[in-house]
Amino acid sequence: MLVLEDGTSFRGRAFGADGTAFGESVFNTAMSGYQEVLTDPSYRRQVVTMTAPQVGNYGMCDADAESDRIQVSGFVVTEAARRVSNHRATSTLRDDLAAAGVVGIEGIDTRAVTRALRDHGSMRSGVSTEVLDVDELLAQVRASPSMEGRDLTGEVTTAEAYDVDAVGEARFHVVVVDYGVKRRMLRLLAEMGCDVRVLPASATAEDVLAHQPDGVLVSNGPGDPAAVTQGRATVRGLLGEVPVFGICLGSQLLGLALGAETTKLAFGHHGVNQPVQRRRDGVVEISSHNHGFAVLADTLGDPAAEPHTWTTEDHGRVTVSHVNLNDDCVEGLACLDVPAFAVQYHPEASPGPHDSRYLFDDFAALMTDGRTPADTIVGSGTTAGA
Repeated sequence: MLVLEDGTSFRGRAFGADGTAFGESVFNTAMSGYQEVLTDPSYRRQVVTMTAPQVGNYGMCDADAESDRIQVSGFVVTEAARRVSNHRATSTLRDDLAAAGVVGIEGIDTRAVTRALRDHGSMRSGVSTEVLDVDELLAQVRASPSMEGRDLTGEVTTAEAYDVDAVGEARFHVVVVDYGVKRRMLRLLAEMGCDVRVLPASATAEDVLAHQPDGVLVSNGPGDPAAVTQGRATVRGLLGEVPVFGICLGSQLLGLALGAETTKLAFGHHGVNQPVQRRRDGVVEISSHNHGFAVLADTLGDPAAEPHTWTTEDHGRVTVSHVNLNDDCVEGLACLDVPAFAVQYHPEASPGPHDSRYLFDDFAALMTDGRTPADTIVGSGTTAGA
């Protein structure tokens, strides 16, 4: 049984592990890429509903995992495939959920779940093979913690620092601060000639700068960005000292470090078909998303002379470089006077389209000659990895 915080309940068939799990319910609109969704650390403590009608039909492949484990609390689908058709598959969705202790439910109307979340916002939820009384499970759901105010980065970060070597000749030395980094980000950095040092979420700005990096990537991650106080302090200490590139949670931490506030979106952006417009030249990117919070642009500082630009208290001008065309949400920030930029979506595109891969080229340009993002992120339009 699946029960949402407002009392809406769904009965279906169990697959995966037996047990009871709680988390914030969100829906994901991707037609494929369920393994990347399941293993994305940004989905920690969430119960994910997939809108695709059948999930699991190409199995699971060890090489496609974005972390070393399944991260979601629960998994909700219309139908979980019973046969796998993929020569790369190393296991099945059902077996991997069971091995990870993750409860899944199928045979319910995921359209109804999605509509409930769309109309009323993301809610706490519970999915159980044990507690099958609605009122009893609902009481437990309402006693479970909310996503707001939770710093979950400690649950997904690396315990110890480690290295990823560049593919071919090393051009740059990059430090990645791991708040829940996806493996694809590390592979892309290595492929563009970066020797990468990955540091845990507890790293301070001093810890990062001690490695004398050419640039710093502030990674994605789960939870409420406003609660990640160490991350905010770390990014603030890096601004003006070294080129910074933030992704997803990293974008929100950049906004917070600049003095802005963040807000929780009604049901967030979870999928691979979000239209994002690059403001400088009007180019629209179809992009991969997984975030439930966003930076409030009007809290960045005083309006500057340039459009969509504010003057911060300590770090000069910052512009909203990208915006979501569905809800006008901030999707990108670029500092114009210090070398730092970020996007709230996922340019590594795992899963998803590759429209935004150019951002990794922009990061390389920032590290190469110290240009500010006014010359790169705000509108270069090159494409990496095409």
